Amino acid sequence: MDAAAAQRLSASPWRLLRDALGGPREIGAKLRRFGRTLRLWFDRAEIDRRLCELERKGYIDRRPEPRQLFFGGLDMLRFVIEPAARDYYAQKGISFGFHQLLRVLDDPASMLDPTGFLSERDTIIGHVMQVVHLNPVYDLQLIQMFPDGLESFERQVEQMVEGTHPRQRTIGAIVEDPAYHRRLLDYVRRFRADPLTPPPVREEQTLRRDPSFAAAEKQFATLPGYVEYCHRLPRGLGPLLARLWRLRQFA
Repeated sequence: MDAAAAQRLSASPWRLLRDALGGPREIGAKLRRFGRTLRLWFDRAEIDRRLCELERKGYIDRRPEPRQLFFGGLDMLRFVIEPAARDYYAQKGISFGFHQLLRVLDDPASMLDPTGFLSERDTIIGHVMQVVHLNPVYDLQLIQMFPDGLESFERQVEQMVEGTHPRQRTIGAIVEDPAYHRRLLDYVRRFRADPLTPPPVREEQTLRRDPSFAAAEKQFATLPGYVEYCHRLPRGLGPLLARLWRLRQFA
């Protein structure tokens, strides 16, 4: 069993809270990362650079508006990410609320941006390492916004497996699957060799019997699928807000 996973499964709740929060140096790094992520929301030039890079690599054919990205991310969160997480942790016998608290303590910046488009490279990598993902292919496609994204991704997952990552203790307070990081490392290596290699899809999902959830999971599983969904959204803020309020199920 990996040391990080052993910590999540065996430590007391108070120990997990303390370890997820970290010490003064770790807290300072989190706050700085949080501030940088907030600033990225208003950096249109950086957003355009990222979209241009993903366009160049063939993951998107044209660039959505920032509002479409934001509201598409909200739909991804409410139709797939949150219900899948609630279902998964219920199957595991883990408190969803306590798990989310640990995630916030470990890295509050990762909660600002469900899509990852406005996050730093290491925030995206840290997020994938702290959460047993439903399907990590979206994130491996997205990380290619950065020139060294995949290389850094592999290096940091290697560090988690070896027990040498700087965030080993705080991430270890969250991840409950003993084999997750080794499985993730294997997939990152296979993906770098062949982007079409099958991803490790999380199996503990009773929600897949719901046709609406199954359709949403298929839509949002990949970066091209998410971007295609964003293009179908209205462009104006008023229609987007009205749609958010009106639409309660993926359609």
